[in-house]
Amino acid sequence: MVGMKPMPGVQITLVSDVSEAPYSGMLPGHIAGFYTHEEAHIDLRKLCVFAGARFVHATVVGMDPGAREVFIEGRAPLSFDLVSINIGSTPSWGGVPGAAEFATPSKPVPELLERWESIKADPSSVQNLVIVGGGAGGVELALAMEKQLGGGTCIRLIHAGEDILRWHNQGVRDRLGNILGERGIEVILQERVIEVTQDAVRISSGGKIAADVVFWVTQANAPAWLAEAGFPVDKDGFLIVDDTLQVKGFPQVFAAGDVASIARYPRPKSGVFAVRMAKPLLRNLRRLAAEKLPFPWRPQKGFLSLIGTADGSAVASRTLLAHASPLMWWWKDRIDRRFMEKFSRLPAMKIFTSDAVEDSAGRNDDLESLRRRAAMRCSGCAAKVGAPILSRVMDRIREERAGLENVEFPQVIAGIDDPDDAAILVVPSRKHLVQTIDYIPEIISDPYLFGRIAANHCLSDIFAMGAEAHSALCLVVAPFGAEAVMEESLFQALNGLTTALESMGVPLVGGHTAEGDRLALGISANGFIRADRATRKGGLRAGDLVILTKPLGTGCLFAAEMRLEAKAGWIDGAVASMLLDNLRASEILREHGAGAMTDVTGFGLLGHLAEMMKATESGGSYRVNSVGVELLMDHLPVLPGAVEVTSRGILSSLHHHNRSAFEAVENVDEFTDHEVFPLLVDPQTSGGLLAGVPEKGAADAVEALVAAGYSEARVVGRVLEMESDFPVVLG
Repeated sequence: MVGMKPMPGVQITLVSDVSEAPYSGMLPGHIAGFYTHEEAHIDLRKLCVFAGARFVHATVVGMDPGAREVFIEGRAPLSFDLVSINIGSTPSWGGVPGAAEFATPSKPVPELLERWESIKADPSSVQNLVIVGGGAGGVELALAMEKQLGGGTCIRLIHAGEDILRWHNQGVRDRLGNILGERGIEVILQERVIEVTQDAVRISSGGKIAADVVFWVTQANAPAWLAEAGFPVDKDGFLIVDDTLQVKGFPQVFAAGDVASIARYPRPKSGVFAVRMAKPLLRNLRRLAAEKLPFPWRPQKGFLSLIGTADGSAVASRTLLAHASPLMWWWKDRIDRRFMEKFSRLPAMKIFTSDAVEDSAGRNDDLESLRRRAAMRCSGCAAKVGAPILSRVMDRIREERAGLENVEFPQVIAGIDDPDDAAILVVPSRKHLVQTIDYIPEIISDPYLFGRIAANHCLSDIFAMGAEAHSALCLVVAPFGAEAVMEESLFQALNGLTTALESMGVPLVGGHTAEGDRLALGISANGFIRADRATRKGGLRAGDLVILTKPLGTGCLFAAEMRLEAKAGWIDGAVASMLLDNLRASEILREHGAGAMTDVTGFGLLGHLAEMMKATESGGSYRVNSVGVELLMDHLPVLPGAVEVTSRGILSSLHHHNRSAFEAVENVDEFTDHEVFPLLVDPQTSGGLLAGVPEKGAADAVEALVAAGYSEARVVGRVLEMESDFPVVLG
């Protein structure tokens, strides 16, 4: 809804511990095999690109509503003016010994699906499967799993109540009870599980039931941090909200979905209510952002439930209605698919309406006000960010770094914490200075991760030379906006940058800030090395094997994301690769005799490999080396999704320029149809290292790289003796 009707002047950030959100309505059908993973999940990355929102793939571990901060696991807090909490629930083990260790909860769903996939991979290993909980979730799960496992597995449903499905009428209970019996699923009522072991569950009557796998589908609780934050909660820990969906006593905090309990209108936890909270939630977020009063909302009392039976039929339940038929499954399937299509078939263009601008009227930082102020802003002093913003950001950075160990840098005499005009650095004796500079516009919407990726990208040049990284300067271009928004963007980007630099032993000693249209980082890095120990590009030797430490594909994948054509998992993989720095890879390659090395970045693999075919003469000119490289196409590591998007013609904007590197290839026409061919010139951000290593040490080098976390490192070519105008041969 935000994508179709944006909120001008408002920066929206979505924080989620998953990049693909499972839709509970389709979960049993997915387990039963009716829906694919993609059909049953919402791609949050794609949704955020469409809505112009930032996506932070991380886990929330707490909140300070007074300071208006959200605490994120492993990183600095996020500031907010308004926040909406929709985090569902966590498993409630009820103090049962062994449950947390040996049982699999139904939530979080990714954990459930991971366990289910392992069962499907080896169903013969599961002779006895136990599901604890006789609500609709437990019943649907039992039927869905029975459909996939068949009669080879004994499935038992254990429920503490007198009857299953306590929120439904007796007719529904009878129908589904009969269906469970017909499918061979044993229902054990009025028994509580009192212990879970590795191969059994013990029940309250004293019996012991064999169990190779246990799924826990009982009523869950809310995460403990909600109460710890000082929010009012009910007996199960769920947030108590007014009928405006604001948490009682905290007007800047909203809650929706299972985590919210509406004080005046108690309702059972159901996806129906969660979905229908969306419109009143957004309406009131818009109104508060425009400094208007929120509107109340009253949820309906009853609703129609359609409970799938995993055999092409479903049971309809509402008040006294209890009807089972294939028509009910057709109806449920149609409803669910139409709902999910809203997230998978996003319009090609966002729609900006006059109403959207009017929604922001009255705010000090509304869109029109910001535009007027932006138009009047001069570019004096390089459009520098204001001193108060920068001062607050640097104070927050110092606070983040204060509690960390190993952040003392003896090479810095005067640096970023000093009031001097420039840094003063200690220069190691008898070593040569190595310098590099990079400038990167924001590639992902999370400024903290962007800062880390930018640092890795720039420092790779230092590591490719075999130098010891020493210090860095940075330029930050912060997108113009309200002071609070600019400050948060600047802080998150610099915090990510300094976190990455310090993990590589590098202090940030100074820099410059400027305003611009979008977030960008420029980094100048320094290193030192003895000149005779530098691993330069021209040191390839005949007989060397060529090693690549990271997979290819970041350029085309992010081009696909901009077009809403990338899957969340593909971008997750690309981000994970970019967050892996090349420090240890450089050390390993040099330990195993690397004579030439470079990093694969903007010119693509082939462009940088072509550079390695050149050797510097004393006059500074270049000549073709007496060696060439046979590049093994089938050995090239590739990021998930990269081949698929390039096969659809989705390429980076630099791809066309990089194609000039094909002029160095002798047999280019033979491989134009190879699926990896377009990726030879795909520009990489924070790409891997490319190095020539003696054959006798190459296998050990790859093994050491994989052990160090470079899981896709491999030999991708061989250096040959050849003197030709075409020094690269594809093989």
